[in-house]
Amino acid sequence: MVFDGMVTRAITHELDQQLATGRVLKIYHPTETEIVMSIRSYGKNKKLLLSAHSSYARVHLTNDHYENPKEPTMYCMILRKYLSGSFLEKVEQTENERIVQLQFRTTNEIGDVKYMTLCMEIMGKHSNILLIDQEKQVILDSIKHISASQNRHRTLLPGSPYKMPPTQGKLNPFTIDGDKFIQKLDFNAGKLDRQIVDQFMGMSPLLAKEMINRTHLGTLSDYKETFVNIRDQLLNHEYQPQIMYGKKKETFYVLPLTTQQGEIKEFSSVSSLLDHYYSGKAERDRVKQKAGDLTRMLKNEINKNHRKLKKLDQTLDQAKDAANYQRDGELLTAHMHLVTPGDKEVEVVDYYHPDQIKRTISLNENKSPSENAQSLFKKYHKLKNSKLMVEEEKKKAYEEIEYLQEVIEQIEHAREQDIEEIREELQEQGYVKKKAKSNNKKKQQANKPTPEKFVSSDGIEILVGKNNKQNEYLTSRIANKDDIWLHTKNIPGSHVVIRSNDPHEETLYEAAQLAANFSKSSQSSSVPVDYTRIRHVRKPNGAKPGFVTYDHQKTLYVTPENRFLRELKDNESE
Repeated sequence: MVFDGMVTRAITHELDQQLATGRVLKIYHPTETEIVMSIRSYGKNKKLLLSAHSSYARVHLTNDHYENPKEPTMYCMILRKYLSGSFLEKVEQTENERIVQLQFRTTNEIGDVKYMTLCMEIMGKHSNILLIDQEKQVILDSIKHISASQNRHRTLLPGSPYKMPPTQGKLNPFTIDGDKFIQKLDFNAGKLDRQIVDQFMGMSPLLAKEMINRTHLGTLSDYKETFVNIRDQLLNHEYQPQIMYGKKKETFYVLPLTTQQGEIKEFSSVSSLLDHYYSGKAERDRVKQKAGDLTRMLKNEINKNHRKLKKLDQTLDQAKDAANYQRDGELLTAHMHLVTPGDKEVEVVDYYHPDQIKRTISLNENKSPSENAQSLFKKYHKLKNSKLMVEEEKKKAYEEIEYLQEVIEQIEHAREQDIEEIREELQEQGYVKKKAKSNNKKKQQANKPTPEKFVSSDGIEILVGKNNKQNEYLTSRIANKDDIWLHTKNIPGSHVVIRSNDPHEETLYEAAQLAANFSKSSQSSSVPVDYTRIRHVRKPNGAKPGFVTYDHQKTLYVTPENRFLRELKDNESE
């Protein structure tokens, strides 16, 4: 994780500059590990996000929208009790560690001034957000409770004294000079980047490798100069927040990195960088948890259909013998005089064979010759009819598998608000048990499908359906007849609509990028995307939700790039 001590230093300084003296207006607890505080500072309302997520722990200002639970949690009520209406005095970093302390001034029930600290500890799966009585240094509550049985060194429970995380004996790089830096390194031992991480507080492998790369295996004085330059840049808060988009992954940092290759996007603030980098990732994790039961159910249904197809194939194999049963029935009818009661088989001349060879027909000894013949004809008709039925059932099974796989793909790209629409669709299709219907017409009106909105580089609105309900609503209700409709060719994906009848080529390419990114081929290259006008798109009667046919299309090929999603979304928010 690149949220190291230096990034913590940068965001702490920025929050202190922007929020100090601000007043806490509202506090929300939208997810198990996240807190959102609305703070009025310098005439503006700002949203501060604190996350103790095991993979995406962070603190920064955010523009994201978070769905809040109907009932506040106990932790949220404790925060509201002590911090609502309080003033944020200052934001500080502990040493150069990933620990941020937000110090608040408030008053108790009798009007006495009290000081509270909201401590944000960014430590991977051990991340936590603790409310501490500053005077008594006692924990009032924490977003994660850690008992003595879980951690003998620190108990993080209401009423426990607050104890700092154990130190690792590292040096604070901002309290030493270049000579001390050189003294702490053993140049004969090698692996200098690892040594830097082990010796100095808040240093990530990313920054350590950057130091080595900038020095280019130079002299001791070169290493000293590189350290001092980077230290002074960070010490003076001369940050340059940016994201580097590499071929396989993207990396962010508050300084330019010579070790990273790829396209670079710069940001005006550390908060905007962190908000941009983390928001989609954290939401994806929340969606995964929220839709876990749906994904499991859909995969079970797909497996059930695959098992059904195997049985249908077995039935088809049996149906291949239908002609044999008909032939045996006719041969038995012609040789009935050879059968005596109780016979288990009879040998007859096969008139259908060119050489008229002998053929043995198995019999049921409890049936008469006539009944045996009728039984053979019944099997023939049953297998003949079953072949037609099996082909129809196989077609339905393949269509259902395709539909279920498409819904799984939609869950992969869904926002939190899209999951309920997907759940409703599966209820309507009979896969999920229906809930009692609400009679609140206003609520039902407010729950209209909402496709995601993007804006092209030349200002044209592009809408993307994130599930089948949104796809149908977008294509049949929102779009005009001459708007441009896009979809990946023969690949499950979203309906995309350009709200223009004559978009520029660049807009068309950006919309195709959206169609490819929100499809099953989002990780592929040279993805075919069809586009046509809405008037040429139709839904067949009785088709599954989201299924359409179209004509008069043209095709263009794009290689999906994640940067387009962010850039076009950023255009929408401007």
